[in-house]
Amino acid sequence: MNSSNNNNPFIHPTAVVDDGAQIGNGSKIWHFSHIMPGAVIGEQCNIGQNVVVSPNVILGKNVKVQNNVSIYSGVICEDDVFLGPSMVFTNILNPRSAVIRRDSYIKTLVKKGASIGANATIVCGNEIGEFALIGAGAVITKPVKPFALVIGNPARQTGWVSEYGHKLQFDESGLAICPESQQEYKLDQNTVKRVK
Repeated sequence: MNSSNNNNPFIHPTAVVDDGAQIGNGSKIWHFSHIMPGAVIGEQCNIGQNVVVSPNVILGKNVKVQNNVSIYSGVICEDDVFLGPSMVFTNILNPRSAVIRRDSYIKTLVKKGASIGANATIVCGNEIGEFALIGAGAVITKPVKPFALVIGNPARQTGWVSEYGHKLQFDESGLAICPESQQEYKLDQNTVKRVK
């Protein structure tokens, strides 16, 4: 598996990939990471150092996972998701060491293109919308809308961002243009959509 061919996954010799895990073409698994049975990692993903990907986690294509991230069972990340250093997911709302709840994991969905900042915590059961941007250290306790910018503990929405991650400034008619891509966005009834 450690071939120099870009179509094969690269797995660092210190990484542990258990039997039954699936690693997509072109993906890279770096130092001291552990990919557990039943985990599915899509094509062109980058799994940083000291990452744990638990059983039945699903990562889409081109997911970037920075160092020291824990992705627990119940998490699904769609394509192009960014997970910042040391951020963490949970999968039980009321954990107790003496109570076994392996059959009670709660699903968390991170939609296409969303980014989660360093040291953020995502409380299970919350959906992170497409292209949302979660600030460093934020604690997500409720669903996050597509294109939303959220910060703090507990996290609160402070604005909207483009697919390129730029803060959007809407005019009186509810239109905004991303300064980098020139894509146009429409704000209507507290929802943002890309229109062009």
